[in-house]
Amino acid sequence: MARGAAPRRRSVWWARGLWSGAEAAVTVGVVLLLLVVHQVWWTNREAQEGAARQVRALERQWEGVLPSSAGGGLSSGSGSSEPGSSEPGSSREVMSSPAPGGGASSSAGDTPVPRESRSGAQADPPAPRWDQAYAVLAIPRLGLRVPVAEGVSKANVLNKGYAGHYPGTAQPGRAGNFALAGHRNTHGEPFRYINRLKPGDRLTVETREAVYAYAVDRTLPQTLPRDGSVIADIPRSEVKSGYGYREPGYYLTLTTCTPEYSSKYRLVVWGKLKSVTPR
Repeated sequence: MARGAAPRRRSVWWARGLWSGAEAAVTVGVVLLLLVVHQVWWTNREAQEGAARQVRALERQWEGVLPSSAGGGLSSGSGSSEPGSSEPGSSREVMSSPAPGGGASSSAGDTPVPRESRSGAQADPPAPRWDQAYAVLAIPRLGLRVPVAEGVSKANVLNKGYAGHYPGTAQPGRAGNFALAGHRNTHGEPFRYINRLKPGDRLTVETREAVYAYAVDRTLPQTLPRDGSVIADIPRSEVKSGYGYREPGYYLTLTTCTPEYSSKYRLVVWGKLKSVTPR
């Protein structure tokens, strides 16, 4: 009996160990599933709702001065900071600092010179505060209207579902390159489908002062995060030869991660300014 009892005890302990391991695996699986649901679904919902509220708040501030030609689109939402800036936070979506040099202040081709530049009567608006939402980016093809905030802080800008303005790049409608970053996935994912944009698609940037209409011109499907020259005054890739521009102008740049659910590379969309409608 003694010899038979020992194997039975071992089998009982073995069965209990298997059961405990199975329970632990199920528990870990449930926790991981909840984390995925939170990251993919809840952060999107929370950020999109917050971004939509911010768009409405900006529109109320501008109420009564919105020109009839303002851009369309449905209401929707979506590291270290740039070197040399004092902005806190980090983000995997952003590019490295642009290369030295870049654009001049003159326009190129058929790009219109904004009325402020021609008359010299209006001074540039004051620079936005860090993390402040001060503009609305509208992309009708994607049904997108999303706030634009100053800086590319992950916690204070991008995770709110906003598009973040790269410090040191031009402001909307100004000569140079108005460059923005946004999440491709989670936290509102405003730039998830910018790969679907085609040449000629309308992009508008609305501010208190004016509505700036751009048109998509070129796309760089994939480049490295260190390819910071894609957000330079004259944007061009130093990694992918032949992508970008050689002449100064009035550019808009959208950057995000690619492929989806990865931060290995960057996707870049460039647009050119087509018209300015002062308020």
